[in-house]
Amino acid sequence: MAPMGIRLSPLGVAVFFLLGLGVIYHLYAGVISNRLAAFGQRKAVDLRDLLAISVEAAVQGGLEVKRVREDNNLEERSKGKTKEGASEKLTQGDLRSHRKMYYLIKNTYPDLTVNSEEHDVGEAEAAVWSRDIPSEILRRVEGGREVPADSITIWIDPLDATQEYTENLLKYVTTMVCVAVDGEPIIGVIHKPFTGYTAWALVGEGSNVKPRASYNTSPPRVIVSRSHAGEVKGFIEGAFGNTTTIIPAGGAGYKVLSLLEPPDADADPSDQSDIYLHVTYIKKWDICAGHALLAALGGHMTTLRGREIDYRGSEGNKDGLIASVTVDHKALLEKLPAWEPGQH
Repeated sequence: MAPMGIRLSPLGVAVFFLLGLGVIYHLYAGVISNRLAAFGQRKAVDLRDLLAISVEAAVQGGLEVKRVREDNNLEERSKGKTKEGASEKLTQGDLRSHRKMYYLIKNTYPDLTVNSEEHDVGEAEAAVWSRDIPSEILRRVEGGREVPADSITIWIDPLDATQEYTENLLKYVTTMVCVAVDGEPIIGVIHKPFTGYTAWALVGEGSNVKPRASYNTSPPRVIVSRSHAGEVKGFIEGAFGNTTTIIPAGGAGYKVLSLLEPPDADADPSDQSDIYLHVTYIKKWDICAGHALLAALGGHMTTLRGREIDYRGSEGNKDGLIASVTVDHKALLEKLPAWEPGQH
C-alpha cells in the first residue's frame, strides 16, 4: 500500500506565510525606519569648522596672489567693463587664487553653495581641508554650533583690488571669504597677502579684530572708491558738510578694515575712517566678508536706503552701501540726501 501523503491546507499555508511576514517586518522595521529618518535629515555643518576653512582658504589664495606678483607673472587682461564703464582687470593672481580657495572649500563641503568672483578655467585642485583649527580660533570660539548645509551660501573674492594689484599698490589687496546663513553674513575673513595679516569673525561667537577707541561723525572721515571719489564728493558733502574728509582707496576689504583698530604695523593711519560709503553697483563677494566683521562687532552695513543686504540669490547689490561701527547708524542714514541708482 502506498504511503499516505501529507495534505497541506490552503488556509494553513496562508497563515504560515503571514506569520513569516510579521516576523520579518518586526526584525527590519526598525532598521528601515532609521534609514529613512537619516535620509530625511538635513545635513548640518559646524560654524567653527567653516570659520577655520575660510581662514585657510583666504591664506592659501593669498599665497598665490603674492607669488604671482613677486614673479611679475600677472598676464593682465580685461574681462569686460564694469557698470560704470571702467575696464575690469583679470590676472593670473585672480585665477590661481580662485582655484586654491574654491576647490579647498568645495572639495571639503561639496553640498555647499560657493560663489566666486572668478570661474574655473583650468584643472581642478585636489586639495581638501586638513581639519586643523588654528589655536586662536579654538581659544575664542566654541564648537558645536551647527546650521543646515542648505541654508549656507559662501562668497569668495580671490583677489580684491585687482586694479591696484596691477599698479603695485599692494596695501589695498586682500583675499576674502564670507559665509552667509539664510542670507545673513555670519562668518567674515579678510586676509592681506602682502603683510600676512588675517582678520576674522564669527557673529555671536568671537573675532580677532575690534573697533577703534573713538569715531567722529561731525564731520566724519569717509572712505570711498578711488575710481569715483570725485563723483561722490557732492553727495557726501550734502550729508555731512563741506569740511568732511574724503579718503579715496582701493578694495572693499581694505575700506572695511580702515574702520577698525589698525590691524598691522604696515597700516596707513591716514586711511583710518569713520564711515565707508559706496554709491554704485557692487558685487556681494566684495562686501559680504566685511559686513560679517562689522556685524560681529555690533556695526552695520546697509544699502543707502537703510535696507539689509540679503546674501542669497543674485550676485549684485545695486543700492549702494553705508557702513559704520559703534556710531548711530540710523542717524547717518537720516543725513543722506535723496539717492537713486545711477545718479552718481
